[in-house]
Amino acid sequence: MSLLLFSVNAYVMGHADDNIISAENAEELKDIDCIIVLGCQVKPDKSPSHMLRDRLTRGVDLYKNGVSPKILMSGDHGGVYYDEVNTMKSFAIENGVPSSDVFMDHAGFSTYETIYRAKEIFKAKKVVIVTQKYHLYRAVYIAEKLGLEAYGVDSDYNTYYGQTKREIREILARCKDFVTTITKPKPTYLGKEIPISNGDGDVTNDKQTLGESEK
Repeated sequence: MSLLLFSVNAYVMGHADDNIISAENAEELKDIDCIIVLGCQVKPDKSPSHMLRDRLTRGVDLYKNGVSPKILMSGDHGGVYYDEVNTMKSFAIENGVPSSDVFMDHAGFSTYETIYRAKEIFKAKKVVIVTQKYHLYRAVYIAEKLGLEAYGVDSDYNTYYGQTKREIREILARCKDFVTTITKPKPTYLGKEIPISNGDGDVTNDKQTLGESEK
């Protein structure tokens, strides 16, 4: 069983490796529909955790450097008292990104669901995904298996407490999503299409988010 797990893990990582690129190389890409920033823990005071802040910083920098005119913030907003995506959008706005260029996926409950919804709801075809490198392999693999042209740029500006445990859990997650991309289950929620390439991110706002004109 261990041999099987490590073989699948190595396959997923090897398959995605060529499409994990530097920020500088990402700037040379053409026709990127959006930069997908994957969600992460938000603190009780609604500020981003260190890992999420680094993802957001990278995403905003890629946007400002012309990689794509749109950002998709995808995370967990499944309850009244926990909300990753509004924190993520607020960070982008506070750092100079127009609200209309920032879309929120409130139902990005997992990496698989985020990518599935990016394709089916937001109609993305060619994307740059931002997260820490250990997570990028799986995200890029899922995207390619779901039919997206995907590139990954890491957000490893820092080292993070508990990273060894994350690395171990990620081996299991890669194996799980290896199977998931074969069975292709529908995500928890779908809904109406919100094309991102020529759309307005404010259509994804809820009452907790203020657009630029309201600030």
